[in-house]
Parts: sequence; structure tokens; C-alpha cells
Amino acid sequence: MLRLHDYLRSGNGYKVRLLLHQLEIPFELVPVDIEKGESRTPEFLRRNPNGRIPVLELEDGTCLAESNAIQWYLAEGTPMLPEARLPRAQVLQWLFFEQYSHEPYIAVVRHWLHTGLTPERERQLPEKRERGEAALAVMERHFATRAFFVAERYSIADIALYAYTHVAHEGGFDLAAFPALRRWLARVRAEPHHVPITQG
Repeated sequence: MLRLHDYLRSGNGYKVRLLLHQLEIPFELVPVDIEKGESRTPEFLRRNPNGRIPVLELEDGTCLAESNAIQWYLAEGTPMLPEARLPRAQVLQWLFFEQYSHEPYIAVVRHWLHTGLTPERERQLPEKRERGEAALAVMERHFATRAFFVAERYSIADIALYAYTHVAHEGGFDLAAFPALRRWLARVRAEPHHVPITQG
């Protein structure tokens, strides 16, 4: 059985958990409390030298890190990943957008508000918020004429960006100004086998 080393508050881990549930793939959840440093132990670092969750441990003991790489691995050959060349590249486009233009702002501000603001974080907060709002605006414009990110069908691109967008309010981001984005969030929630972020 697959083993997922994960922390339940993490949106990055949630991407993988949600996909596993929606593909109906059984797995064992191995909790890793990152706030207590459990991802920095020698045992964990043998699984991922970068010391980050999630880590998917395959049946043969091979470990795969990075949430979007794990999603790609699991989605291969399923309806969650298009077969055609261009849509596959467009999925990658949105996965890269999520990690470069979205997660560093939406997720980081959420994490900071959960763990506490230092003077340095306070200094960086306005820029983080501004860039987070810019990412949400990109998504809003996209959904003005589309139901999903790629090829008008639900895919891992949607899961990747849903993970932190649906809890953006926990970072103080107000989604009231993004009606198309909110309709997309509702569509994702309505997908079969949807689970909340706190469910293992």
C-alpha cells in the first residue's frame, strides 16, 4: 500500500490526499508534524533530503517528493491528466504558476498568520498580499470564460490551485471580489469523492 507522509494543515499535502481519494487509491497516512520539526529528523531526511512534506512512499520503498510531481505520477493514465500534448503542457503551465506565483504568497501568508508574525514578516506582508491578490486576479480572468483550468475538464491543475485558494481567507484574502473564482471553487467541491483539507 502507498504511504503518504503528510501534515494535515498543509495545502501541498492536501493536493495529494484529495487526488488519492478522488482516484479511489488506498493509502496509509503517516502524520508528520512540521511545526515540531518532524520533517527534519534523520529518518525523514532519508525519505526527502529537502525536509519537506508531502512524501509519497511507494510499495517498493521508493520515495517521491514535491506535491505536483506526486500528483503527476498518480494522475498518469487517468482522467485527471489529459493525453494530448498541448493540454498536458497547459496542466504543467498551471502547476508552475501555482508554485511560483500563487503558493509563495497565498500559502505563506496563511502560514504566517497561523504561526505568528515577526517584525520581518510584518515588513514583507504588504508585498506578499499584493502578489497573492495578483495571482487571484489571474485566476478570476481565466474563469470568466472557462469552467476549469484546462480543456474544460477537471484535472490536477484544478486540484493544485484549489488546495490553497479555498483556504485563502485564513490568510486574510477576501474572495468576495472574485465571483468567477468562487464559482470554480464550488465546482471543485462538487466533484465526486471530495474531502476537506483536514481529512486524512
